[in-house]
Amino acid sequence: MMQLITPDLYGEFASELKEMHGLRYRVFKERLDWEVQTEDEIETDAFDGFKPVYLLFKGSDWRIRGCVRLLPSTGPTMLRDTFPVLLGADVVPSTADIWESSRFALDLPPSAPKAAGGLAQATYELFAGMIEFGLANDLTRIVTVTDTRMERILRLATWPLSRIGQPMPVGKTEAVAGFLEISHASLLRIRSRGRLRGPVLWQPVLAPSA
Repeated sequence: MMQLITPDLYGEFASELKEMHGLRYRVFKERLDWEVQTEDEIETDAFDGFKPVYLLFKGSDWRIRGCVRLLPSTGPTMLRDTFPVLLGADVVPSTADIWESSRFALDLPPSAPKAAGGLAQATYELFAGMIEFGLANDLTRIVTVTDTRMERILRLATWPLSRIGQPMPVGKTEAVAGFLEISHASLLRIRSRGRLRGPVLWQPVLAPSA
């Protein structure tokens, strides 16, 4: 089950957000060994302070098993402020119809259901949630900084990344920036590949206040 948490709901869902930051610690620090900011088995960074929207995936046990963070490209973003080297000769996107995704993470048990391409069904649910949010808020694209491993997953899911520049080594990973299409066609592909029925978001889709 997917849950949408907008800034006006942070207080109501404080425990879920804390659990999400713990998941991010396990994935980005313990599993991937990225150079991230941590404290007391919690991972946060400066972009969590800019009132992002969070999409959370809850497993059948109601624990937070996945997450992704979304920020408008008109404000501070990781691509603009942390990884501009990945842009090459391109200009940083900064329009109301493009948001940035970051901190996509899943921490699933071995028994988690699988779908097409051998990917976890939860992967497709998070992708579908991102597209549903985008459609509800009149977005045309999502821009993201990710690694080549995640780029392969997106291609398997038939939601391919349109590269902005070439991959470059960043810390212990090969990073790449690119765009993801927000459209009804891309949502239909994700639903079909992930064997999803109907919308996945169950919190009302509310755009964050300016």
